Amino acid sequence: MEFIQRTDIKLTSAEITNLWATYMNDSGSICHLKYYLNTVEDTEIKSVIQYALDISQLHVNTITQIFTQEGYPVPHGFKLNEDVDVTAPRLFSDTYLLNNVNYLGKIGLNAYSTAITVAVREDVYSFFSQCLRESDNLIKQTNDLLLAKGLYTRSPYLPKPESYDFVKQKSFLAGFLGEKRPLTGTEITNLYTNFQRNALGAATLIGYSQVAQDEEVKQFLLRGKEMANKHCEIFGSFLKESDLPCPMTLDTEVTDSITYTFSDRKMMFYTTSLIALSVGYYGGSISMSPRRDIGIMYSRLVAEILKYAEDGAKILIKHGWMEEPPRALDRDELSKQ
Repeated sequence: MEFIQRTDIKLTSAEITNLWATYMNDSGSICHLKYYLNTVEDTEIKSVIQYALDISQLHVNTITQIFTQEGYPVPHGFKLNEDVDVTAPRLFSDTYLLNNVNYLGKIGLNAYSTAITVAVREDVYSFFSQCLRESDNLIKQTNDLLLAKGLYTRSPYLPKPESYDFVKQKSFLAGFLGEKRPLTGTEITNLYTNFQRNALGAATLIGYSQVAQDEEVKQFLLRGKEMANKHCEIFGSFLKESDLPCPMTLDTEVTDSITYTFSDRKMMFYTTSLIALSVGYYGGSISMSPRRDIGIMYSRLVAEILKYAEDGAKILIKHGWMEEPPRALDRDELSKQ
């Protein structure tokens, strides 16, 4: 991946922040993906994991090059010799690994689509543009493989209306008293995909809690697993009200391994990152859910996961695991020196 460097144009705060976040995420992904390659059994799944690993390594190298030329410190991020034992026993099944890599592609697509809108410098814009194409390709590859193996769960189908129509009653917005209207397609999509994300998250936290070394970290991860399962139940109850199917869970795709696999710091970073993504997904779901009871439900869940995120941040800070992101100068602090 080669880009024209413009050393006469400084990186903006948005460009630095998105490059920094990408470095952190991809350096962590390298640890996961290297381990996955050592445990995966299916050769087709192994090929998409290798592709995802190649992408992450390329991203880390490119960002290192950009930061070095700018004289900006390269983040510490995550290291293979510090944050993973790639020879550890199998912790997750091939089904989990394929779903996990598929989700990594979706996370990347969301992150890079935001990053590219605030990237102005030519090399940074070109980098995130390339990242978008790679994420799109990764999603396509994993979707095709999930479909071919009968593992892809399609979202519910909707009946074909005879014609278009307009909302005529204010009860369209109701959801507490009286008859509740059926879910809209957008509400169904959000409930279904939020269920899927939490199902994957619950399985991830089951595995993490088994191999966590610190007792406080272990209890935090177990709390997150219970929360994710509870959210699945809530989303599922709304779907069942409209006689719609729920996605499958992935709890059984975790082995009984209790051997050290990932560092507690790496698992805490990944968990808190998932929490941050959930806040964004739930916030978007609120904006697209006209039914009041659904909007209030999401608001309650956001408050719950924000408290969980705060507790996670305290653990990271307590152990010295939180790497400080790019920030503005503290002028008051400078004036005191």
